[in-house]
Amino acid sequence: MVSPLPSNATFVPLIGRILIGLLFIPSGLAKISGFSGTIAYVASAGLPAPALGAAVAAVVELGLGLAVLVGWQARWSALIMALFTVAAALFFHNFWAAPPDQQLMQNIQFFKNMAIAGGLLFIFAFGPGPFSLDARRAGA
Repeated sequence: MVSPLPSNATFVPLIGRILIGLLFIPSGLAKISGFSGTIAYVASAGLPAPALGAAVAAVVELGLGLAVLVGWQARWSALIMALFTVAAALFFHNFWAAPPDQQLMQNIQFFKNMAIAGGLLFIFAFGPGPFSLDARRAGA
């Protein structure tokens, strides 16, 4: 069992969840507000059922992003988001197949997504921390 956070680090998981939310929540809102563009982007990757894919992306980014932000069902939300983020990297940031002038940027985006997935897996493994709805529910 991992030792509890030092008393001076109790806000760190909350700050981490806020930073993750700053990435996913606005992106989910943008997908909803520009839904036809999101569908076109998914279709451009050659994925089947682009409207369904766009809807799933919006729900994951906005809905599960909010769940992680407030720490509600945070472990499972973070796991789903990590899997989604890895899939997004594989389908949308495939630097190995990008034109030479885009390879560097796609490489950066790919590994950024991998790092984000790693952070989400930490939430899955260790929970959302003491300032979360999950912690409040566990203490009730």
